[in-house]
Amino acid sequence: WDRCQMLSIKGINRTVGQEQQAGLKEKQVLEDLEMHLPRREAEALFQEQPETGNPYLEDTLLRSYLKTHLPPKVLEEVHQDLERFGNRLLTKIQPLSWECELNPPVFRQYDAWGRRVDHIHTCTAWRRMKEISAEEGLIAEAYEKRYSSWSRLYQAVKLYLFSSSSGGFSCPLAMTDGAAKVIESLGIPGSLKNAFDRLTSRDPQKFWTSGQWMTERRGGSDVANGTETVARKQPDGTYRLYGFKWFTSAADSDMALTLARIADAEGQCTQGSRGLSLFFLRVRDEEGKLNSIQVQRLKNKLGTRQMATAELWLQGARAELISAEGRGVAAISNMLNITRIHNVIGAVASMRRMISLSRDYARKRVAFGKLLKDHPLHMQTIARMEVQVRGAFLLLMEIVRLLGLVETNLASEQEQLLLRLLIPVAKLYTGKQASAVAVEAMESFGGQGYMEDTGLPVILRDALVLSIWEGTTNILSLDVLRSLTKSQGQVMAVFLSTVQ
Repeated sequence: WDRCQMLSIKGINRTVGQEQQAGLKEKQVLEDLEMHLPRREAEALFQEQPETGNPYLEDTLLRSYLKTHLPPKVLEEVHQDLERFGNRLLTKIQPLSWECELNPPVFRQYDAWGRRVDHIHTCTAWRRMKEISAEEGLIAEAYEKRYSSWSRLYQAVKLYLFSSSSGGFSCPLAMTDGAAKVIESLGIPGSLKNAFDRLTSRDPQKFWTSGQWMTERRGGSDVANGTETVARKQPDGTYRLYGFKWFTSAADSDMALTLARIADAEGQCTQGSRGLSLFFLRVRDEEGKLNSIQVQRLKNKLGTRQMATAELWLQGARAELISAEGRGVAAISNMLNITRIHNVIGAVASMRRMISLSRDYARKRVAFGKLLKDHPLHMQTIARMEVQVRGAFLLLMEIVRLLGLVETNLASEQEQLLLRLLIPVAKLYTGKQASAVAVEAMESFGGQGYMEDTGLPVILRDALVLSIWEGTTNILSLDVLRSLTKSQGQVMAVFLSTVQ
């Protein structure tokens, strides 16, 4: 009876003699009624995709901070540039970021004829990120000092906006900034002027990125006992480096700074940190051939997959000694300060990105009869995350403000002490914070947060490196203790009086 009723609904009337002839047509009608109609309805049900606009204009805390602190003339220029940059991020750079994620680097060890080539192939979007970094002056801004002590803060703001849309390119920029800082702290010797000019260039054709090759087989932060690379002096005053670098981020960079032990005439090396010296080397020569370097393999990482991280054999790589002999750790400390600040920038940026998406989703997603934004418990969760990211942002801004003062010789002794204390504290705290906030924000999307093609798991995976790279929590805790000891407790007195 049901079947006849369904047929009459469709207006199909026929005699018994016509029944067989109409069999196929009837079957199609039944499929339409019983299957296709419900399926079409299901296909029309979907979640609204969270979207954000110009990241600068939407960041009310950032705009409020700049308005409060920057001199009016500086604010006017900076505001115009950041609004323009925000539009570029939204329309041009974010699509490139996703392309970098979908097309990670590929390593080709041999060509078709069996010749060793050790070629790390990166996608066009990754190479375009390098050009954009130069065009936007993401490194240059801090060294040109157009706005005196505010230049470093302005650079940090651009990096903060760029970080979540960079497709992982913010990592090579961190090491590039660190390398430029080391060379600047050495007085930019003549032999390094070309390298410094390229690291801080706005010309995409000239711009170089730098790697930082410190981690070896024994791994980790214990470089004093873990560095086995040997440097042998040549008759022309250069050195040849021999050793195995176990973890070299941004392996497609143009140059690198690396630690090694100088061998004496008998081939003996001084052990411990006193035996370490700092070297500069080009990764490839003018013809594009590797500088007596062999790539063993690319690292298979949990996150930051967009960036090539490799194991390298140095087999007589030509290099230049740039620190005093045995003073490599002291010389590279300037790089560590800069890269740790970049780590904080990445942490705050990833938290801001996740919360911005979560907030937009709360305005669109209906659950239990109303929008998520109208559920008090959901909004309390977002508010707690917002407090976390605001605190981290203000801590970051204070650090880069102090760094700007130090770099322009305007910082008091108290401000120098405070910066020394805050860098390891901020890196330690925000690295942990970013992972926790990313997990919480992911949960605010429900099951969609766990879907790979939403891009949300990428943000979480990339955030997990922030508590490991450039010093784990315990290493940073010991650095804080060291700053207390070296200043005989002065840093704590300065910190307490500042907070007061």
